[in-house]
Amino acid sequence: MNPTVFREYDIRGLAETDFDAEFALLLGKVHGTAVAERGGTRVAVGRDCRTTSDPYAEAVLEGMAWAGLHVYDIGVCPTPLLYFSLFHLDLDGGVQVTASHNPSEYNGFKVCLGKETLYGQEIQQIRAGMENGQYRPKAGGKSERYEIIPPYQEHLLADVPALARPLKLVIDAGSGVGGPVAPSVFRRLGCTVWEIACVPDARFPFHHPDPTVPENLNLLIDRVRREHADFGIAYDGDADRLGAVDENGNILWGDELLVLFARDVLKRNPGAIVISEVKCSQRLYDDIAKNGGRPIMWKAGHSLLKAKMKETQALLAGEMSGHMFFKERYFGYDDAIYASLRLAEIVAKADKPLSALLADLPKVVSTPEIRVDCP
Repeated sequence: MNPTVFREYDIRGLAETDFDAEFALLLGKVHGTAVAERGGTRVAVGRDCRTTSDPYAEAVLEGMAWAGLHVYDIGVCPTPLLYFSLFHLDLDGGVQVTASHNPSEYNGFKVCLGKETLYGQEIQQIRAGMENGQYRPKAGGKSERYEIIPPYQEHLLADVPALARPLKLVIDAGSGVGGPVAPSVFRRLGCTVWEIACVPDARFPFHHPDPTVPENLNLLIDRVRREHADFGIAYDGDADRLGAVDENGNILWGDELLVLFARDVLKRNPGAIVISEVKCSQRLYDDIAKNGGRPIMWKAGHSLLKAKMKETQALLAGEMSGHMFFKERYFGYDDAIYASLRLAEIVAKADKPLSALLADLPKVVSTPEIRVDCP
């Protein structure tokens, strides 16, 4: 077993090299046992569109049923829909088979216990359980298919039942699993939607599904300008991270998006706590305070931010990477589709274009994130 696949926030590595379906089966047994030992009985398993995701998800499902759990197979869907299922069905945990924005030869597992995503030492406890045989069978396990996309879409539309005016949008799903879910939600709100890479394809033929890399937004920028759209949206491979461009095709970075979301939330919740992380600019924290909020700078990492939100009762959090977490009107987990809906709500209510909404934000010069490959 390759110990390096057990990372800070998930389990991730080269599919069929670092792990295989037997690994996934063992993971299901160990995590299923952990859920059962806490008194849990019901869990969900979802997956992205990678070629190995189906067999890995089936193996995880088998392992969790072996541990005596009732497992809901929610099929191919974005990671936020796995999180949504925990609340919608009041489940005791779950596993999403995904490697997010990694290249197609990778895969991985995001693991939830109760309503929380495991990270840090909790991920290492899974590793220890797999290495030390900490799992046991229990009778009564079973699985059933559950279509999670329709109730998820209805929940979003119940939260945002109408927009102040119809918008023109371009959506680039990066050939990931957000494509079959998001466009129809916006169309039901009366928006005109142009789609890019909205058919899931494990080869990611259009571009790498990471919206924080500017070159991956070139198609989106060109289409927004050509169609004179109000703005453009980009999702990563499993649709838990958001990228956006304004009507001129200019990229809105994570801290700029969080400025827009914070201003909106603080109008209704003066004094609310808003959390971000160390890579965001000082102008974000200054703007939160200027608009009556209480900013907190915290460690980078979606699981760390979710834990800090719970600790502080924050209503909003976000990262430069595009993870956005809404506790106001939502569940507090990172969901790029929901975040893009909140962005549309803000733009539709405004009497000015998206670019003008940030015109008063101080301009800064900063280096992009420097990522050093570790062979």
